[in-house]
Amino acid sequence: MADFSSLGLSDWLVKQCKQLGINKPTPVQENCMPPILEGRDCMGCAKTGSGKTAAFVLPVVQKLSEDPYGIFCLVLTPTRSLAYQIAEQFRVLGKPLGLRDCIIVGGMDMVSQALELSNQPHVVVATPGRLADHIRSSDTFSMSKIQFLILDEADRLLEQGCTDFTKDLETILATLPAKRQTLLFSATLTDTLHELKNIAMNKPFFWESKSETRTVEELDQRYILTPEKVKDAYLVHLIQTFTDEHDDWSIIIFTNTCKDCQVLTMMLREFNFPTISLHSMMKQKQRFANLAKFKASVFKILVATDVAARGLDIPTVQVVINHNTPGLPKIYIHRVGRTARAGRNGVSITLVTQYDIHLVHSIEGQIQTKLKEYPVEEKEVLKILTQVNVTRREIEIKLESTDFDEKKEINKRKQLILEGKDPDLEAKRKAELEKIRSQKKKQKHGQLKKKLIKRKQLKKKKAAQATA
Repeated sequence: MADFSSLGLSDWLVKQCKQLGINKPTPVQENCMPPILEGRDCMGCAKTGSGKTAAFVLPVVQKLSEDPYGIFCLVLTPTRSLAYQIAEQFRVLGKPLGLRDCIIVGGMDMVSQALELSNQPHVVVATPGRLADHIRSSDTFSMSKIQFLILDEADRLLEQGCTDFTKDLETILATLPAKRQTLLFSATLTDTLHELKNIAMNKPFFWESKSETRTVEELDQRYILTPEKVKDAYLVHLIQTFTDEHDDWSIIIFTNTCKDCQVLTMMLREFNFPTISLHSMMKQKQRFANLAKFKASVFKILVATDVAARGLDIPTVQVVINHNTPGLPKIYIHRVGRTARAGRNGVSITLVTQYDIHLVHSIEGQIQTKLKEYPVEEKEVLKILTQVNVTRREIEIKLESTDFDEKKEINKRKQLILEGKDPDLEAKRKAELEKIRSQKKKQKHGQLKKKLIKRKQLKKKKAAQATA
């Protein structure tokens, strides 16, 4: 394996890497850094935890040391927590340069962010929505001389779905110079990225991890087959087992809704587990505070929605538990990638109900690995089943009294207003769509009913003819 010097990095930067314990380049760094340093566009696709962030941070820092001025690099990322993590890497690796970074994400004060942008930092790390807002509302900063545009978790930024970044990306790209280096990095390769690969860029270089598996070898991937009603009891039993055997381990539990996340956090606290939550219903400052407490091991258990599924690198995380089986294999890949990072070992356990077996098959097909069953003493789970179910119900009643669902609706309205939409008009449209769907269902139901009646009549006729 090559060392950093042979890849073209300066001695001072190699020394900085060694001080941080980064001694040898990973495959994604070894393959992508030389073409980036040559000035080529690059698209890198590698497993989570394989060192993708350093693969673009190091070349950018080196190029910046040669020609330091204004806003030099723009990094776009889909989540706020990931933006802070990337900025931290730039700060640490660029410390000898006095590198100045600026983080532009939602949930924070726009005025102070605008001031930071007007001070011309070297690196801007942003989520597309908030940066696009600044571009539309202010002219105190310019990105016309940017040398690097980096899309981290590019598949998520470019896909069109429930959170579509297309309009915001169009606004941002319109302000950037045509002559620049564009770098795209992701753990999962989608059709959109394949299309981009075919578009001629600046002598584009494409590299994808050759391994057929989309998850790292150090990850022990398991499942537990459980009825829906017993799932929480299995979860409590698992956490009790891990905390008894390994008091220094940290655990991340992923679930699919904000409400479920809040319920599980409150429930686990009732069982005296040091638990903290992370979901989109929380204010940004609270999210950062909770994440900092989890990183510092003040709390050993984090219950999170998929806002924590990408990019988070916390060395103490040994276990990832999927409270629900992810509907998409790539969500599974990103979730379990929170453990077994940078050569460390880790365990992932997915709680699979009778309705999720097809999802598991889909995940296994994508990652080219069979999930193994995790051995559990069912007797121990049954002992705590009633207590867990009663506690959960009490928590749900308590949460209902705090207007959690109403707060969610208020947040939705705020988001629509920020997007320039009329919440009442959107609600009307939604109601109309539901009406059309229900009418179509009724029609289908009526048609099926008619078909069944006809079939019965035909059967009766045939039976009558046969007896005659």
